Amino acid sequence: MVEKVITLENISLIDFLGTENQNIKQLAAAFPSSKIISRGNEIKIQGQTPEITKIHEILSSLIDHYHKFGKITHNSVNRYLSADSFTDEEVIITSPDVIVYGSKGGIIKAKTPNQKKLVELVENNDLVFALGPAGTGKTYISVAMAVRALKNKEVKKIIISRPVVEAGENLGFLPGDMKEKVDPYLRPIYDALEDMIPMEKLKYYQESKIIEIAPLAYMRGRTLSNAFVLLDEAQNTTPAQIKMFLTRMGPTSKVMINGDRSQIDLPHRQKSGLIDALHTLRNVKGIGFIEMQPEDVMRHRLVRDIVDAYTQADEARQTAKLEAEAAESGTPVKVNGRKKKVE
Repeated sequence: MVEKVITLENISLIDFLGTENQNIKQLAAAFPSSKIISRGNEIKIQGQTPEITKIHEILSSLIDHYHKFGKITHNSVNRYLSADSFTDEEVIITSPDVIVYGSKGGIIKAKTPNQKKLVELVENNDLVFALGPAGTGKTYISVAMAVRALKNKEVKKIIISRPVVEAGENLGFLPGDMKEKVDPYLRPIYDALEDMIPMEKLKYYQESKIIEIAPLAYMRGRTLSNAFVLLDEAQNTTPAQIKMFLTRMGPTSKVMINGDRSQIDLPHRQKSGLIDALHTLRNVKGIGFIEMQPEDVMRHRLVRDIVDAYTQADEARQTAKLEAEAAESGTPVKVNGRKKKVE
């Protein structure tokens, strides 16, 4: 009689073992000559060597399956018992429209033409700028692409950063250590990651520095190699900050920079680093640029209308400003592409 013990690390036991250990009972029923016992995060196998080896292979495959898809189902166990490791779920994941399989069992994919174009740009370029209004999926798609690259072993780590800038409010002194002070600014990143990676595994990734979420100031002096790097809310960087960030790229990095030109929270007269970078780098080959549109908004239907209303208001203010400046100089001004004489 041979005994082998497998320890389940960074695994949600209910998602792996099933309710009342149903997945392990199902596996045990397929090998009546052996004994499979689950206690806490350990699975003990007792039996003859050939069967123990087979059970160990199946359990290893199930552990890999869990880390890829976030859960084990009755059908998953059946497929591995029948030595059919190419599951329907893997067929879905490798379909061109799907980015990653979520931690709750859902499929995360690009839904609009521009979101699909964003995915293609990331696949074909090492540096991509994604611009557009709130709700167009810039952050969510970016995080999904980073998680996919990590799961596919295309990179060894994910590094996500945001400038810590208050959105028109002075919050004053914030209690706690550095992590507690900056976490509220990074909450959208955590929300996206929790949709895509089981909680225990996400905690392990963060503790092991496989996934880093940090303020932009922490990037200075680093070389970010073999990593998927995301700078979110880049409209709130200064030109010096975004230059510092861009020059962190290692030879095996993929970098995404997201921003919304209509939501700059920098002090008055402070130039946005994102705007500066767009002008400076627009002719550099190998950089992808995409402008998301109001029709890409995936939030409440009113968000699209709100974005449209603010865009029209901004255009009207810009036109009024140009007309006022032209009136002072007595020169014609272009309005909607046509010259208009100022009386």
